[in-house]
Amino acid sequence: MKHTLLGGILATTALVGTAYAQETITAVHAFPESLIYTKSFLEFVDKVNTAGEGVVQIEVRGGPEAIGMFQQPDAVRSGVVDMVYTPGSFYAGALPEKDALVTSNKVASEARANGGIELIDQIHQEKMGVKYLGWFDSGVCYNLWTRDEPTLDDGGNLDVSGLKLRGNAVYNAFFSDYLGAQVIDLPTTEVYSALERGVVDATGWTQIGLIDLKWNEFLNYRIEPCFFSTDLGTIVNLEKWNSLSEEARTIVQDVAIAHEAESAAKLGAVRDEDFAALEAAGMEVVTLEGAAAEAYLEAAVSNTWDRMKSLMEESPQGADNFDKLIELFYTK
Repeated sequence: MKHTLLGGILATTALVGTAYAQETITAVHAFPESLIYTKSFLEFVDKVNTAGEGVVQIEVRGGPEAIGMFQQPDAVRSGVVDMVYTPGSFYAGALPEKDALVTSNKVASEARANGGIELIDQIHQEKMGVKYLGWFDSGVCYNLWTRDEPTLDDGGNLDVSGLKLRGNAVYNAFFSDYLGAQVIDLPTTEVYSALERGVVDATGWTQIGLIDLKWNEFLNYRIEPCFFSTDLGTIVNLEKWNSLSEEARTIVQDVAIAHEAESAAKLGAVRDEDFAALEAAGMEVVTLEGAAAEAYLEAAVSNTWDRMKSLMEESPQGADNFDKLIELFYTK
């Protein structure tokens, strides 16, 4: 009888221990730890680990030195790592709908409230087998930055002929189709040396982070207006996400939603500080005006939407969500 009671107690204790075992999510980030965006992600991790103590923890295994930045989306799909913080543009081939975030003029909290992020999450789950956890660091747009003073034509339009322009998947449709630029595709980690050696003399980049990357050592002009929005998001392997306890999922999701709003507000202030620091160091601003500015902005959006629709039409799911995505992520 004593043995039976003891066995029952031990079994119950084991079940309780299993039910309350702390769960771990492994994670990597696309950019070096020194970059402001990575710092924002690491703040999110700290928030989860504080709120989830004893329930769920995120274990960061590094950045592009751990898994190459362009290999990270496939790594999370295959379960090599559970979570990745990365631009949607790094997996554009699998999910062209990410361009809805690129061209968005809303912040994440607005897209969360109107169902936009819910739709993006659904598409991620269906097409990639990943959970779209959150759109972090939204509301920061891009500028074109140049070494030499930019040339404007008689109509005030930007003339990029002769520029060695660094491109990437975020803005190549705009740079190539509208500006007519010959772009040189380079990952972020190679741009400093490319600027240093004169391989490129202009690049698109977000409103913040130039100082972190030290590209301001070579770039002297910022062209306004800015265009696009950052599409930095956090995705989680769907099988891993579904295996977490309900309590763990709730903690991680709630913190992610809060961080969407907090990071947008914080980075807006950082942008203002960066602009002031750059201009104090001699950075000059060249502003397109009137019809030239309107055409520049319209082309950035329309060329990217055209790319998104064309790629969506090639997929088995088609472009059924195209109009809905525009409605949810863009205010005309």
